[in-house]
Amino acid sequence: MPTIVTAAVLGVLQGVTEFLPVSSTAHLLIGGRLLGYQDPGGVFTVMIQLGSILAVMWLYRAKIIAVVTELPTSADARRFAVMIVVAVIPALVAGALLSKYVKSVLYNSFNVIAAAFVLGGIVMLLVERFGPEPAIADADRTPLPSALSIGVAQTLALIPGVSRSGATIVGGMLVGLDRPAAAEFSFFLAMPTMAAAFAHDLLEVKGHLAPERALDIAIGFVMAFVASALVVRPFLSFVRRSGFAPFAWYRIAAGAALFAAVAAGWS
Repeated sequence: MPTIVTAAVLGVLQGVTEFLPVSSTAHLLIGGRLLGYQDPGGVFTVMIQLGSILAVMWLYRAKIIAVVTELPTSADARRFAVMIVVAVIPALVAGALLSKYVKSVLYNSFNVIAAAFVLGGIVMLLVERFGPEPAIADADRTPLPSALSIGVAQTLALIPGVSRSGATIVGGMLVGLDRPAAAEFSFFLAMPTMAAAFAHDLLEVKGHLAPERALDIAIGFVMAFVASALVVRPFLSFVRRSGFAPFAWYRIAAGAALFAAVAAGWS
Protein backbone atom coordinates (compact mmCIF):
# COMPACT_ATOMS: atom_id res chain seq x y z
CA MET A 1 0.00 0.00 0.00
CA PRO A 2 1.47 3.43 -0.94
CA THR A 3 2.53 5.43 2.10
CA ILE A 4 0.24 8.35 1.22
CA VAL A 5 -2.78 6.00 1.23
CA THR A 6 -1.63 4.52 4.54
CA ALA A 7 -1.19 8.03 5.92
CA ALA A 8 -4.74 8.90 4.85
CA VAL A 9 -6.16 5.75 6.46
CA LEU A 10 -4.32 6.42 9.72
CA GLY A 11 -5.42 10.06 9.64
CA VAL A 12 -9.06 9.00 9.37
CA LEU A 13 -8.52 6.43 12.13
CA GLN A 14 -7.07 9.13 14.39
CA GLY A 15 -9.86 11.58 13.64
CA VAL A 16 -12.68 9.09 14.12
CA THR A 17 -11.39 7.58 17.38
CA GLU A 18 -9.93 10.64 19.14
CA PHE A 19 -13.20 11.82 20.69
CA LEU A 20 -14.92 8.45 20.97
CA PRO A 21 -14.32 6.48 24.20
CA VAL A 22 -12.27 3.81 22.40
CA SER A 23 -8.64 5.10 22.55
CA SER A 24 -7.17 6.71 19.46
CA THR A 25 -3.64 5.93 20.66
CA ALA A 26 -4.34 2.20 20.81
CA HIS A 27 -6.03 2.24 17.40
CA LEU A 28 -3.07 4.06 15.84
CA LEU A 29 -0.58 1.65 17.40
CA ILE A 30 -2.57 -1.35 16.15
CA GLY A 31 -3.40 0.21 12.77
CA GLY A 32 0.20 1.24 12.16
CA ARG A 33 1.39 -2.30 12.93
CA LEU A 34 -1.23 -3.91 10.69
CA LEU A 35 -0.44 -1.58 7.80
CA GLY A 36 3.31 -1.84 8.27
CA TYR A 37 3.68 1.93 8.58
CA GLN A 38 7.04 3.07 9.89
CA ASP A 39 6.90 6.17 12.07
CA PRO A 40 10.44 6.99 13.30
CA GLY A 41 10.23 8.91 16.56
CA GLY A 42 6.41 8.87 16.41
CA VAL A 43 6.48 12.19 14.53
CA PHE A 44 3.57 11.29 12.21
CA THR A 45 1.36 10.36 15.15
CA VAL A 46 2.22 13.57 16.97
CA MET A 47 1.55 15.82 14.00
CA ILE A 48 -1.78 14.31 12.93
CA GLN A 49 -3.12 14.67 16.47
CA LEU A 50 -2.88 18.41 15.89
CA GLY A 51 -5.54 17.96 13.21
CA SER A 52 -7.97 16.58 15.80
CA ILE A 53 -7.14 19.37 18.25
CA LEU A 54 -7.82 22.07 15.67
CA ALA A 55 -11.04 20.35 14.57
CA VAL A 56 -12.64 20.45 18.01
CA MET A 57 -11.40 24.03 18.50
CA TRP A 58 -13.05 24.96 15.20
CA LEU A 59 -16.33 23.32 16.20
CA TYR A 60 -16.33 25.18 19.53
CA ARG A 61 -14.79 28.39 18.20
CA ALA A 62 -17.78 30.51 19.27
CA LYS A 63 -17.46 29.21 22.83
CA ILE A 64 -13.71 29.80 22.91
CA ILE A 65 -14.02 33.34 21.54
CA ALA A 66 -16.83 34.17 23.99
CA VAL A 67 -14.87 32.92 27.01
CA VAL A 68 -11.66 34.70 26.01
CA THR A 69 -13.29 38.03 25.16
CA GLU A 70 -15.57 38.03 28.22
CA LEU A 71 -12.94 37.08 30.82
CA PRO A 72 -12.53 40.67 32.08
CA THR A 73 -16.28 41.28 32.44
CA SER A 74 -18.07 37.97 32.92
CA ALA A 75 -18.03 35.88 36.10
CA ASP A 76 -19.34 32.92 34.10
CA ALA A 77 -16.45 33.14 31.64
CA ARG A 78 -13.92 33.30 34.47
CA ARG A 79 -15.55 30.38 36.23
CA PHE A 80 -15.46 28.32 33.04
CA ALA A 81 -11.77 29.09 32.54
CA VAL A 82 -10.93 28.17 36.14
CA MET A 83 -12.95 24.96 35.80
CA ILE A 84 -10.89 23.85 32.79
CA VAL A 85 -7.58 24.85 34.37
CA VAL A 86 -8.42 22.88 37.53
CA ALA A 87 -9.37 19.83 35.44
CA VAL A 88 -6.27 19.87 33.24
CA ILE A 89 -3.65 20.15 36.01
CA PRO A 90 -3.64 16.44 37.04
CA ALA A 91 -2.93 15.32 33.46
CA LEU A 92 -0.11 17.83 33.07
CA VAL A 93 1.55 16.63 36.26
CA ALA A 94 1.06 12.93 35.48
CA GLY A 95 2.27 13.39 31.91
CA ALA A 96 5.42 15.18 33.00
CA LEU A 97 6.24 12.43 35.50
CA LEU A 98 5.22 9.31 33.58
CA SER A 99 5.19 9.93 29.83
CA LYS A 100 8.65 8.49 29.16
CA TYR A 101 7.84 5.24 30.97
CA VAL A 102 4.45 4.97 29.27
CA LYS A 103 5.86 5.45 25.76
CA SER A 104 8.92 3.27 26.23
CA VAL A 105 7.19 0.38 28.04
CA LEU A 106 3.38 0.38 27.83
CA TYR A 107 3.16 1.44 24.17
CA ASN A 108 5.07 -1.72 23.26
CA SER A 109 2.70 -4.10 25.07
CA PHE A 110 -0.39 -5.18 23.16
CA ASN A 111 -1.44 -7.21 26.20
CA VAL A 112 -1.65 -3.95 28.16
CA ILE A 113 -3.75 -2.39 25.41
CA ALA A 114 -6.05 -5.43 25.26
CA ALA A 115 -6.51 -5.44 29.04
CA ALA A 116 -7.25 -1.70 29.03
CA PHE A 117 -9.83 -2.20 26.26
CA VAL A 118 -11.66 -4.93 28.18
CA LEU A 119 -11.49 -3.37 31.64
CA GLY A 120 -12.50 0.03 30.28
CA GLY A 121 -15.50 -1.49 28.55
CA ILE A 122 -16.59 -3.29 31.72
CA VAL A 123 -16.27 -0.08 33.76
CA MET A 124 -18.37 1.81 31.20
CA LEU A 125 -21.11 -0.82 31.38
CA LEU A 126 -21.11 -0.73 35.19
CA VAL A 127 -21.29 3.07 35.29
CA GLU A 128 -24.09 3.07 32.72
CA ARG A 129 -26.02 0.55 34.79
CA PHE A 130 -25.22 1.50 38.37
CA GLY A 131 -23.85 5.06 38.19
CA PRO A 132 -25.38 7.92 40.21
CA GLU A 133 -28.48 9.71 39.05
CA PRO A 134 -27.43 12.63 36.81
CA ALA A 135 -27.69 16.01 38.50
CA ILE A 136 -25.85 18.24 36.00
CA ALA A 137 -27.11 18.68 32.44
CA ASP A 138 -24.82 21.57 31.45
CA ALA A 139 -21.06 20.96 31.28
CA ASP A 140 -20.47 24.67 31.98
CA ARG A 141 -22.03 24.25 35.43
CA THR A 142 -19.70 21.48 36.61
CA PRO A 143 -18.60 22.25 40.21
CA LEU A 144 -14.87 22.79 40.66
CA PRO A 145 -14.38 19.71 42.90
CA SER A 146 -16.12 17.61 40.26
CA ALA A 147 -13.95 19.14 37.54
CA LEU A 148 -10.87 18.17 39.53
CA SER A 149 -12.19 14.62 39.90
CA ILE A 150 -12.70 14.38 36.15
CA GLY A 151 -9.17 15.67 35.66
CA VAL A 152 -7.82 12.96 37.95
CA ALA A 153 -9.76 10.34 35.96
CA GLN A 154 -8.17 11.69 32.78
CA THR A 155 -4.69 10.72 34.03
CA LEU A 156 -5.63 7.05 33.52
CA ALA A 157 -5.59 7.75 29.79
CA LEU A 158 -1.79 7.69 29.87
CA ILE A 159 -2.25 3.91 29.65
CA PRO A 160 -2.75 3.03 25.97
CA GLY A 161 -6.19 1.55 25.45
CA VAL A 162 -7.87 3.41 28.31
CA SER A 163 -8.99 6.38 26.15
CA ARG A 164 -8.77 10.01 27.24
CA SER A 165 -12.36 10.70 26.28
CA GLY A 166 -13.53 7.45 27.87
CA ALA A 167 -11.81 8.22 31.17
CA THR A 168 -13.17 11.78 31.32
CA ILE A 169 -16.69 10.74 30.31
CA VAL A 170 -16.83 7.99 32.93
CA GLY A 171 -15.35 10.39 35.48
CA GLY A 172 -18.01 12.95 34.59
CA MET A 173 -20.85 10.47 34.94
CA LEU A 174 -19.53 9.32 38.32
CA VAL A 175 -19.68 12.89 39.67
CA GLY A 176 -23.23 13.45 38.43
CA LEU A 177 -23.02 14.78 34.86
CA ASP A 178 -25.51 13.35 32.42
CA ARG A 179 -24.18 11.61 29.30
CA PRO A 180 -24.17 14.59 26.88
CA ALA A 181 -22.73 16.93 29.53
CA ALA A 182 -19.98 14.42 30.35
CA ALA A 183 -19.14 14.07 26.66
CA GLU A 184 -19.10 17.83 26.13
CA PHE A 185 -16.91 18.38 29.19
CA SER A 186 -14.55 15.83 27.66
CA PHE A 187 -14.38 17.92 24.48
CA PHE A 188 -13.66 21.12 26.42
CA LEU A 189 -10.95 19.40 28.44
CA ALA A 190 -9.44 17.85 25.32
CA MET A 191 -8.37 21.21 23.94
CA PRO A 192 -5.78 22.27 26.56
CA THR A 193 -4.83 18.66 27.40
CA MET A 194 -4.11 17.66 23.81
CA ALA A 195 -2.47 21.00 23.01
CA ALA A 196 -0.07 20.58 25.95
CA ALA A 197 0.64 16.96 24.98
CA PHE A 198 1.26 18.02 21.38
CA ALA A 199 3.72 20.74 22.42
CA HIS A 200 5.57 18.32 24.72
CA ASP A 201 5.72 15.55 22.12
CA LEU A 202 6.76 17.94 19.33
CA LEU A 203 9.82 18.97 21.33
CA GLU A 204 10.72 15.30 21.72
CA VAL A 205 10.34 14.37 18.03
CA LYS A 206 11.54 17.55 16.32
CA GLY A 207 14.79 15.81 15.37
CA HIS A 208 12.80 13.35 13.25
CA LEU A 209 11.02 16.01 11.21
CA ALA A 210 12.22 15.67 7.63
CA PRO A 211 11.09 17.20 4.31
CA GLU A 212 10.52 13.78 2.73
CA ARG A 213 7.85 13.04 5.33
CA ALA A 214 5.96 16.31 4.77
CA LEU A 215 3.43 14.86 2.30
CA ASP A 216 2.49 11.93 4.56
CA ILE A 217 2.11 14.25 7.54
CA ALA A 218 0.05 16.77 5.59
CA ILE A 219 -2.33 14.09 4.32
CA GLY A 220 -2.70 12.50 7.75
CA PHE A 221 -3.25 15.93 9.34
CA VAL A 222 -6.00 16.94 6.91
CA MET A 223 -7.77 13.59 7.16
CA ALA A 224 -7.62 13.70 10.98
CA PHE A 225 -9.06 17.24 10.98
CA VAL A 226 -11.93 16.35 8.63
CA ALA A 227 -12.76 13.06 10.38
CA SER A 228 -12.78 14.65 13.84
CA ALA A 229 -14.91 17.56 12.64
CA LEU A 230 -17.45 15.14 11.19
CA VAL A 231 -17.59 12.84 14.23
CA VAL A 232 -18.10 15.14 17.24
CA ARG A 233 -21.68 16.36 16.66
CA PRO A 234 -23.09 12.96 15.57
CA PHE A 235 -21.37 11.39 18.58
CA LEU A 236 -23.22 13.71 20.95
CA SER A 237 -26.53 12.93 19.20
CA PHE A 238 -25.84 9.19 19.39
CA VAL A 239 -25.00 9.40 23.09
CA ARG A 240 -28.27 11.19 23.83
CA ARG A 241 -30.19 8.38 22.12
CA SER A 242 -28.22 5.26 22.94
CA GLY A 243 -25.71 5.94 25.72
CA PHE A 244 -22.21 4.48 25.85
CA ALA A 245 -22.99 0.75 26.02
CA PRO A 246 -22.27 0.15 22.28
CA PHE A 247 -18.78 1.60 22.72
CA ALA A 248 -18.26 -0.50 25.84
CA TRP A 249 -19.14 -3.72 23.99
CA TYR A 250 -16.90 -2.69 21.09
CA ARG A 251 -14.02 -2.22 23.52
CA ILE A 252 -14.57 -5.64 25.09
CA ALA A 253 -14.76 -7.34 21.68
CA ALA A 254 -11.66 -5.50 20.42
CA GLY A 255 -9.73 -6.39 23.58
CA ALA A 256 -10.69 -10.06 23.30
CA ALA A 257 -9.65 -10.12 19.64
CA LEU A 258 -6.33 -8.47 20.47
CA PHE A 259 -5.66 -10.98 23.28
CA ALA A 260 -6.34 -13.79 20.79
CA ALA A 261 -4.05 -12.23 18.20
CA VAL A 262 -1.21 -11.89 20.68
CA ALA A 263 -1.72 -15.47 21.88
CA ALA A 264 -1.51 -16.59 18.23
CA GLY A 265 1.86 -14.91 17.86
CA TRP A 266 0.95 -11.50 16.42
CA SER A 267 2.63 -8.59 18.16
